[in-house]
Amino acid sequence: MRASKVVLTLLCLWMVFVLAAYGSDESAKEKAAADAAMPWLALVDSGHYGESWFQAASLFRDSLSKEQWTNAVRAARDPLGKVVARQLKSATYATKLPNAPVGEYVVLQFETSFENASGMIETVTPMLEKDGKWKVSGYFIKRAGR
Repeated sequence: MRASKVVLTLLCLWMVFVLAAYGSDESAKEKAAADAAMPWLALVDSGHYGESWFQAASLFRDSLSKEQWTNAVRAARDPLGKVVARQLKSATYATKLPNAPVGEYVVLQFETSFENASGMIETVTPMLEKDGKWKVSGYFIKRAGR
């Protein structure tokens, strides 16, 4: 009886350790992805749309041309004006996303205010490239609550 309690206690401790290690690994990936997204967002914020295309993940570049990206982001972002404030609201690690190949992704959601529009939600999705670097594979912007 006493041996089974010891085994059960050790098993519980092992499970806690495994869950903590798994959680910290995801947290580290979420932080690395967010760190990679910020300079990319700075390119978009400064209107360097072509350069943001070059700095994006290969999946991003394969899905639309530089010209398509430039036209789309210009139409979406230019009317909003400059970024006034941006705050990370969530970071979620995932290996499967709709309409995307299996891989390692982090879905970042920012609450962003612009000169001409407050309460916007930017969703930035970095993915882990084959070279081990996190690069943005998706960008969406919408008004909060929509």
